[in-house]
Amino acid sequence: MGKIVQFIKESYAELRKVIWPSREAVISSVKVVIVSTLIIAAVLGLVDFLLLLGVQAIF
Repeated sequence: MGKIVQFIKESYAELRKVIWPSREAVISSVKVVIVSTLIIAAVLGLVDFLLLLGVQAIF
């Protein structure tokens, strides 16, 4: 039981050392992730559509 308590104390001490990002930094990162996800989805959708047309042309 002592090891668990020691682990929790050490984990809490480490979390106090973390430099947490600001709200603006988090919002900016979320925007980048959403935009890049939409771009990749559009590109993959286009590739899928073109491959479908190619396969339909062959068969």
